[in-house]
Amino acid sequence: MRVGVVVEQVLARVPGGTGRYAYEVAAALAATAGDGDAVEGWTAWHRDTAAARVPGVRGPHRLPLPRRALTAAWERSALPRPTQVDLVHAPTLLAPLGGRLPVVVTVHDAVPWTHPETLTPRGVRWHRRMAERAAASAAAVVVPTDAVARALARHLDLRCPVVVVGEGVSDRLALPADAAQRLARLGAVPGSYLMTTATLEPRKGLDVLVRALGRPGAPDLPLLVAGQPGWGGVDLSRVAADAGLAADRVRALGRVPDADLAALLHGAAAVVVPSRAEGFGLPVLEGMAAGVPVVTSDDPALVEVGGGATAVVPVGDADALAGALARVLVEEDLRADLVRRGQERARDFSWAGAAERLWDLYGEVRR
Repeated sequence: MRVGVVVEQVLARVPGGTGRYAYEVAAALAATAGDGDAVEGWTAWHRDTAAARVPGVRGPHRLPLPRRALTAAWERSALPRPTQVDLVHAPTLLAPLGGRLPVVVTVHDAVPWTHPETLTPRGVRWHRRMAERAAASAAAVVVPTDAVARALARHLDLRCPVVVVGEGVSDRLALPADAAQRLARLGAVPGSYLMTTATLEPRKGLDVLVRALGRPGAPDLPLLVAGQPGWGGVDLSRVAADAGLAADRVRALGRVPDADLAALLHGAAAVVVPSRAEGFGLPVLEGMAAGVPVVTSDDPALVEVGGGATAVVPVGDADALAGALARVLVEEDLRADLVRRGQERARDFSWAGAAERLWDLYGEVRR
């Protein structure tokens, strides 16, 4: 079977978690392909597609339209579409829907319906419109958690199978041999900082986390934030000043290389994921796999992925978050238990396992 994977999100200005997903899914599909199977990468037209080259994946091949024009075209039709493939997997809602070629679409979350205020109005309209097209004409919809499956069922008339396929931790986030040097270069002391990975936008709840650090009794540790600015004008320095924090308590690192991110995750005192809404929450899994305690909001998807191995506080509750962080860092038994259970929980997920389930799904779709 020849599967075309749309890896356009890898080339986005802010790839985010969906860019990571597209890359890792394509790589894992190629690594688990059987005899006679092939994986082809496809993008919009770019002069340079080097960042979308994935080990074991042919291409990437370029469609004849640039990203903006391709997005507009796929809002209305299935053209232009990947050629010489038996099936297309679109890891985001940017998908060639409505034609004869079977298309599997990953829908990462139900945020456009459940938390529209955390997206731009244009983003809400586009995601709802494309999700409705996927519900009507996709061969199958893949979701990362049961929480997303339940939420989509409340908002979409799904006429195709909905299959839950979890995610995994990238091999590129293994602890590098030079982790100590990397942390030193970043000005981070192992075990003496809090870590979060998030695009800087309202949905990620970074404002709640920063306010929590200003509460009495909160850990007196710096917060390192790995992630690019998104929409919404989230100014962490201003939020920190409003919370009464010193200028060096919150450091926005921007997008960091995977080896740096791996060093930061493994060296953190705790990984914090305070999102208002998620579909999976890769940083939860990555933190657990790195062997550090993880503290999250009680968003349903984050609770599901954590599987009882994380400390959980109500969404938006800065006081509760401050208290949870203090307990996790002070109570040694709690900390050790979270680390142990987190590592066990992380072993339930892998990109290879996700790819094997996807190959099974592709076979079911084509029968």
